[in-house]
Amino acid sequence: MNIAIAYILTLATFAVIDTAWLGSMGDRLYRPFIGSMLADNFRLAPAIAFYTLYAAGLTIFAVLPGLAEGGWKKALLWGGLFGLFAYGTYDLTNLATLKTWSLKLSLIDMTWGVIVSGGSSAIACALAAKALRLL
Repeated sequence: MNIAIAYILTLATFAVIDTAWLGSMGDRLYRPFIGSMLADNFRLAPAIAFYTLYAAGLTIFAVLPGLAEGGWKKALLWGGLFGLFAYGTYDLTNLATLKTWSLKLSLIDMTWGVIVSGGSSAIACALAAKALRLL
């Protein structure tokens, strides 16, 4: 039950914050660099798969350790590191292999990965701790 609550809160928090970022920054930040590579239509199934898997990673490696010991600050740290590793892997691979990918885009996106992953983990940890105290 603890894992399910932590996971649902992590998934909801991360998905809401990240989709808000993509909705507000997608055209201004990503389209100028990779517009020609973007799909004509949004593909929902891969997006759901990404959010499902990524939230599982944040839950396992950041939120649950925070709930076990250290609270939201530990979740913030481990979530931020998870984001750096995951977004860094994606961005640096793209920088190495794609003509239109830039260092600027990589640095912005990696910074976003740290912020959204750490912040979502901290928020989910704090909310889960409160929810579990109520049960």
